[in-house]
Amino acid sequence: MSKIPLSYKRHRFPRELIAHAVWLYFRFPLSFRLVEEMLLERGIVVSYETICRWNLKFGAEYVRSLRRKRAKRGDLWHLDEVRVVIGGHIHWLWRAVGQDGYILDEILQKRRNTKAAKRLLTRLLRQQGVRPRRMITDKLKSYGAAKRKLRLSVRHLSHKGLNNRAENSHLPLRKRERIMQRFRSPGGCQRFLTVFSIVRNLFVPPAANANALARHIHRLQAFAQWNTVTILAA
Repeated sequence: MSKIPLSYKRHRFPRELIAHAVWLYFRFPLSFRLVEEMLLERGIVVSYETICRWNLKFGAEYVRSLRRKRAKRGDLWHLDEVRVVIGGHIHWLWRAVGQDGYILDEILQKRRNTKAAKRLLTRLLRQQGVRPRRMITDKLKSYGAAKRKLRLSVRHLSHKGLNNRAENSHLPLRKRERIMQRFRSPGGCQRFLTVFSIVRNLFVPPAANANALARHIHRLQAFAQWNTVTILAA
């Protein structure tokens, strides 16, 4: 069955403005009220409630057409977990980051144990379709136990100092968490992260792009892809 295209019908504002508001919210550490103010400065009067509805409706639809960055055979996988407090309860965000700094996958789970680590690895192997050359984690023993349960013949390096790439990947989330005054529910957090990480993957240049021209070209290509996705959604 073919997918029904997303429709902008019965929306008072043009699709270019809706796509721009969604891009602003997920690309930068902004609240809905700040996006409202930025649009007002351009003479566009739209409430933050409307911007919130746009992000809930269109954000997930856009990223369905944007594929996650896929790992290559022989890549390094950096795995890490970070604590997220939601409604007074501790959850753990398990994240896998490729050698170029792109987020390969992330799962919010209640536990920080072998079962949770195994779930992350199982999803990664299924979605990526390849095995890494090396797996780098912190000193949490659950990673090694999960690797043994899955019988992975992958070199595993467990050292906090080697895992800076994964640990640094949590910083943008922490900024958003402060702006949003924490997440309201685990489901809402997972939905937000799905869109946020894919949009960030699209626009942030890989670590190998050390010069300004390469970064500029990368972002121009990202804008072209974003515009294509938001137009095709019509």
